[in-house]
Amino acid sequence: MPQKLKELLDNPWFKGFLALLMVALIAGHLSRCAGTKSIKSIPTGNSAAARWGKLLLVIDQIDKNYTDTINYRDIMESAIPSLLQSLDPHSIYLPPRDLEEADQNLKGNFSGIGIEFNVPNDTAIVINVIPGGPSSKAGLLSGDRIVEVEGKVVAGINMPQDSLIARLRGPKDTKVKVGIKRAGVPEVLDFEITRGVVPIKSLEAALMLTDTLGYIRLSNFSRFTYKEFMAGIAKLGKLGMKSLVLDLRDNPGGYMDQAYEIANEFLQKNQMVVYMEGRKRPREEFRATGKGILGKLKLYVLINENSASSSEIVAGAMQDNDRGIIVGRRSFGKGLVQEPIYFSDSSGIRLTVARFYTPSGRCIQKPYSADYRYDILERYQHGEMSSKDSIRINDSLLYRTAYGRKVYGGGGIIPDIFVPVDTVGVTDFLVQANRKSLQMKFSSYYADRNRARLWEITTLEELDELYSQDDIKNQFLLFAAANGVRPKSGEWEKSGYILLQQIKGLVGRYSQLDADAYYPYILRLDNAVNKIKEIDSLNIGTSIINNIE
Repeated sequence: MPQKLKELLDNPWFKGFLALLMVALIAGHLSRCAGTKSIKSIPTGNSAAARWGKLLLVIDQIDKNYTDTINYRDIMESAIPSLLQSLDPHSIYLPPRDLEEADQNLKGNFSGIGIEFNVPNDTAIVINVIPGGPSSKAGLLSGDRIVEVEGKVVAGINMPQDSLIARLRGPKDTKVKVGIKRAGVPEVLDFEITRGVVPIKSLEAALMLTDTLGYIRLSNFSRFTYKEFMAGIAKLGKLGMKSLVLDLRDNPGGYMDQAYEIANEFLQKNQMVVYMEGRKRPREEFRATGKGILGKLKLYVLINENSASSSEIVAGAMQDNDRGIIVGRRSFGKGLVQEPIYFSDSSGIRLTVARFYTPSGRCIQKPYSADYRYDILERYQHGEMSSKDSIRINDSLLYRTAYGRKVYGGGGIIPDIFVPVDTVGVTDFLVQANRKSLQMKFSSYYADRNRARLWEITTLEELDELYSQDDIKNQFLLFAAANGVRPKSGEWEKSGYILLQQIKGLVGRYSQLDADAYYPYILRLDNAVNKIKEIDSLNIGTSIINNIE
């Protein structure tokens, strides 16, 4: 069967249409047998009743004439998501449990194992491992499939999502055993996770990369992001920061007001941050107040293909006002504004009500298409992740920044300085170690054996001293071999530095330093951060912007 036809037949709306068509054909046949014909008038005009007339008419006829008892709740719960999906990719329906979790992710913290998951068919798939949470420390990865909980199979049996959540959640400091199926790994991977209060913080790191170059990483834009950001700025200011790397890579967005507040700190009075406009929403502009305190701070903004929504608002505002240098890869391309609407049964929807536009007038929403959700994969396939020249630019959507530089709309923020995906040091040994989360598992193993020593550590210097006393390389190689992974000739020489930095950073999270010990090691491997350090060391200020075309 052709793929497109299969997709059409699997579409719930098409199935519903076929069902309604069958009902209509049967009804028509019975009417002809009886010598009658029933014609229902469809309202006309411009009223809401007329615009939705046929749909309401069908519902009315089902309600009045359908032969069997109708499960109204099931029909509505199935129809509403499909209705919203037909509008755009980001208008969604959230049943009570999903709505609660979505709100929790933006508002604070919760008790559990620290993952977000979805159940598209009959198996729970991890879609996000919350940084710093129990599952992150245990080694779970995005894309993992949960197949067992406490030795009981939970996959392939259509277990209700609420039931699975109940099995995973529990009192703080209790343990739960989870069996994971991971792509590329034939056997089920077993993890023992200690439940705890899961922090949902936007500020993942605030540290100094050099004597004058600060670094702040934001994972999302939640209710307290601006407050956390300013606390990080204050900390780095005391350490001598003159330049800042604002890392928004893999940041999916969140509250727009938090993005505005952060952008406002860097801009002069009346400079545009963003504006919004929709069919039922008049143009609304958001301009800088002039009260920001970071106007003279040299700024670099890091983005990648997973930087979306509010991340793109900040990056777009800095780029269009020529306020900072955008570094990395083209952002996701989400320029739609969702408004939350809550219902009395604790469910709700996120309805797209407008588009947002950068100061130059760009709408960076990428086009809707059948392959919308696979756009990132397509970027890899046509070479965009390794070459800026492969980025597809729509010349008809040309705009100009405050200094007159060319920028383009139609699908994400294109960085001023492109940095490709880093493949240096990648070997089969590294890939296999990643697939089995050996770095994370070894760090837990190492931390268990050195718990007392780690807990006494309060500085990076002390942590480096600990590492210098132990032969981590050979300990890890023995651990990897015990898990069926051994390097071929020359592979350790290529990948060893990467693995050791990852292990040192992961082990450091078990000390009192937590994330403050993780990022200093991991960022040593970061080609985009290293590129910024190189640029910043030239000390040429924001004049570099004038030379970026």
